[in-house]
Amino acid sequence: MPLALLALAIGAFGIGTTEFVIMGLLPEVANDYGVSIPTAGFLVTGYALGVMFGAPLMTVLGTKVPRKRMLMLLMGLFIAGNLLSALAPAFAVMLAGRVVASLAHGAFFGIGSVVAADLVAPHKRAGAIAMMFTGLTVANVIGVPLGTLVGQSVGWRVTFAVVAALGVVGLAGVAKLVPDLPKAEGVRLRHELAAFKNVQVLLAMAMTVLGFGGVFAAITYIAPMMTHVAGFADGSVTWLLVLFGLGMVGGNLVGGKFADRALMPMLYVSLGALAVVLALFTLTAHDKIASAVTVFLIGALGFATVPPLQKRVLDHAHGAPTLASAVNIGAFNLGNALAAWLGGVVIGAGFGYTAPNWVGAVLAAAALVLAFLSAALERRETAASRTVAGSLPVERPTTTVHH
Repeated sequence: MPLALLALAIGAFGIGTTEFVIMGLLPEVANDYGVSIPTAGFLVTGYALGVMFGAPLMTVLGTKVPRKRMLMLLMGLFIAGNLLSALAPAFAVMLAGRVVASLAHGAFFGIGSVVAADLVAPHKRAGAIAMMFTGLTVANVIGVPLGTLVGQSVGWRVTFAVVAALGVVGLAGVAKLVPDLPKAEGVRLRHELAAFKNVQVLLAMAMTVLGFGGVFAAITYIAPMMTHVAGFADGSVTWLLVLFGLGMVGGNLVGGKFADRALMPMLYVSLGALAVVLALFTLTAHDKIASAVTVFLIGALGFATVPPLQKRVLDHAHGAPTLASAVNIGAFNLGNALAAWLGGVVIGAGFGYTAPNWVGAVLAAAALVLAFLSAALERRETAASRTVAGSLPVERPTTTVHH
């Protein structure tokens, strides 16, 4: 794998840390600003919506500059947003800082996915994408737990200051290791938008929204769920997030490996198992050991879907993949926003801290239905193409008769 993938993984590490660290700090932030847990959950929703809208906007702007320079500019935006969050005097200002940081997220992963895929042979593309996303998953093993520990020990503001420093390291990594890549020639917004006419691209994005939304329905409220229901101490949230992160790392790598071999079967297994595990979480959340195992499985099964879904979008948006790739990253975060909001709704309605798990199970099951629908449509299209090809007249070679 090219060394440039390491630089992309470093940037992904910083972005992954700021995206997920808020999950373990919701009680502290809510207490500091005097807001409820569901209100603090808007820090998750706001970030996710910022990714969703920022991904296409920043990617379109990125077609005007070389890719390396764009990646560096995005890391600069990320640093600024986290500094604003760290210094925010009011909840609304912190929410604004989260949104500013989120604007870099989708375009970084979208452009980075295309760069990663282009750096390797076609049969290794999913593996290369998974390698970049390893930075995001490792952030959940190292960055998020440490950030949570720091936030609970010396204050959540210090956590976001440290995250900004991680952004500086990511910026340096991109500057040092990513080669000078020319801006994409001949890119037209019309061509990029044409990819969204492809039903398979839209179905893959819908699977992304629903499947990953299932993960976030549960994980957004992991801190209050584990402390109030499972009976863990506040400090235990840190190592529970480590378990979640370890699951993400393993699931991401397995998903990347098998997506290059059998993409759709990989989606069937991961989405189906995710729906089952999320449904069971309503029961296992009442036991410490069972809940810890479940948290690991949610991370593994959720991130096993990332490389195959991202590769499926790239495969079906061939010729204009950059915008579609970035929008699919936005789709992950639309799922996050939807799930965080729905989870807050069911908690606010008095159904308890385990209720978001049922929301997640329904979302993951819906994604599985779409996966089967996508495969059925693809088989029909393939059969129709073969029928058309078989009905075309075969041109027979003419023979010349010599007298």
